[in-house]
Amino acid sequence: MSLRYVYYFLKPFLPRSVRISVRRWRAERLSLRFADTWPISPAAAQAPEGWPGWPDGKKFALVLTHDVEGRVGLERCRQLMDSEARMGFCSSFNFVPEGEYCVSKELRDSLTANGFEVGVHDLKHDGKLYVTRSTFRRYAKRINHYVKEWNAAGFRSGFMHHRLDWLGDLNILYDASTFDTDPFEPQPDGVNTIFPFWVSRRNGSGYLELPYTLVQDFTLFILLEQRNDEIWRKKLDWLASRGGMVLMNTHPDYMNFNGNGLRTSEFPARFYREFLSYVKERYEGQYWNCLPRDLASYCLPFRPRRPNVCKRRICMLSHSQYETDNRVRRYAETLAERGDEVDVISLNYGKKTPKFGECGNVNVVRVQRRFYDEKSKWTYLRRLIRFIVVSSFTLTRLHLKRPYDLVHVHNIPDFLVFAAWLPKLTRTPVILDIHDIVPEFYASKFNGASQDLICKCLFLSEKFSCGFAEHVIISNHIWWEKLVGRSVPREKCLALANHVDDRVFRLRKRTRSDGRLIIVFPGGLQWHQGLDIAIRAFALAQRELPQLEFHIYGEGDQKQALQSLVDELGMQSKILFHEGIPLTEMPELMANADLGIVPKRANSFGNEAYSTKIMEFMSQGVPVVVSRTKIDSFYFDDTVVQFFEAENPHALAEAMLRVLRDEELKQSLV
Repeated sequence: MSLRYVYYFLKPFLPRSVRISVRRWRAERLSLRFADTWPISPAAAQAPEGWPGWPDGKKFALVLTHDVEGRVGLERCRQLMDSEARMGFCSSFNFVPEGEYCVSKELRDSLTANGFEVGVHDLKHDGKLYVTRSTFRRYAKRINHYVKEWNAAGFRSGFMHHRLDWLGDLNILYDASTFDTDPFEPQPDGVNTIFPFWVSRRNGSGYLELPYTLVQDFTLFILLEQRNDEIWRKKLDWLASRGGMVLMNTHPDYMNFNGNGLRTSEFPARFYREFLSYVKERYEGQYWNCLPRDLASYCLPFRPRRPNVCKRRICMLSHSQYETDNRVRRYAETLAERGDEVDVISLNYGKKTPKFGECGNVNVVRVQRRFYDEKSKWTYLRRLIRFIVVSSFTLTRLHLKRPYDLVHVHNIPDFLVFAAWLPKLTRTPVILDIHDIVPEFYASKFNGASQDLICKCLFLSEKFSCGFAEHVIISNHIWWEKLVGRSVPREKCLALANHVDDRVFRLRKRTRSDGRLIIVFPGGLQWHQGLDIAIRAFALAQRELPQLEFHIYGEGDQKQALQSLVDELGMQSKILFHEGIPLTEMPELMANADLGIVPKRANSFGNEAYSTKIMEFMSQGVPVVVSRTKIDSFYFDDTVVQFFEAENPHALAEAMLRVLRDEELKQSLV
């Protein structure tokens, strides 16, 4: 459980005065620390590409919103509505559907009849909406019920929590759960733009995101204890000069309308009225005071894209060869294309590869060669430790020279994350990306047992490493369940499976027509990959189809043993070993294959290790024969791959022959 959710658990038991005192102490320090980007972040002024401006040539948009958190706020809604209406303004009121109060249909109808808007504010306002993905999905069904019942167009999360990808589950026109800059929020990652922007859903539709751009009233008057609206006015003038969106989020709960008897969590409502008077007097005729739903409807036809206003400096750290590591390359290249400056510290890709170089727009620092001849766990550990020491020194030197904004560490091993100790000390966020879960990987590689001392140490290392990182990414959903059950809170961990890069793996034309039938395996030559099973199966299949050839591309600690097995079977002319090739050359290799195989063992680490090779073969229209492992059965079925019983050479041979002989089956799998 993260500190955030511990806080929400304890919140009902803490006196409000204590909570406010602690937050005031924290806010005072944050305001000094973030003085360069709060309340104004200059970079946020960049308009979206092709921005058409506001309707009727208005200088800026003025959007007033109110979150009604409790019964006191509910009782003050009509008073606030009347006050705004008298001044000629309209606004939106966001209500909590299942909170401590019940908003009547009469009040909702009264607001809309007077030209105001009604929106949905969280579900229960208890801080638990985003605890897990399944929790959000369950809550989303209830939220959508109220969106429909209230004829609402918009939503805002409690406490300004947000996951823009999850919010796509809601049937809304717009969301307003973000902000341009606000270091005082529990989730302080501002979107750094003062313009609305489009968020796409997976199905191609989407919604508008409307970040608030003026300081929240609670922050300004309760936490920072300001006694006037000067900060609002200064930010307004800056927003107006940049043609942005002036979006306010205030709370009737904290507004005292009678002018006396102020409580700890209240401020005089006249501060708000004085600000509106300032807007009206200074910018008469220059602003578009609209409801959020009207602003979203205006932007809907041209779907403004969020500007990429921050060029970030990012370091990737991986005990792998960058040129052949699809996962690391996808991250690095995507960030570089976005405009970020990306350095990768990795292993050397051969004797002739320079230590420093560029791969596309990515800077690669190669600090150590990779050998695959480990005969014992101690040899492997010694090389890992050497890499950690050298990479830590390299990362520290680069960070001192020009500090990074983010460090993204890829296992194996998990404790490689501690190489980022200096960036961590300087408050640079550190991500741990778990490609393979280490205790199980160790047990598979060195025939260890989950209860032996080294495995227990690896479990402990996993837990400490996850705790060191700000966020953890895991490479498949089965491992996600396992990891959150033992080492990391659910809300701190994201499952992100490898996917094919369609820019690299675009469909290639087959260029070979020599009558041979070629089976291909590209990848690591480790025991859990089951290449010995594939070699024995090939020897059986080749008796019936003499034109078969098996080409194996890659390196690994089992290579010598596999070559010996080939010699033993007398298959030297039919089973050929090749060095690994760069990812960019893989599509052409696969396009000229007749069959791909993924023969992983099911009684080992391979049972849960996801292989991108399956989808890479699919991208080139090549059928794939796959062992029936837990992970591959989770992601695929018999309509897209040909399964065989894991660890059974005869079953694999039969599956190979079945696909190669049955043209109809072959076509159905491509």
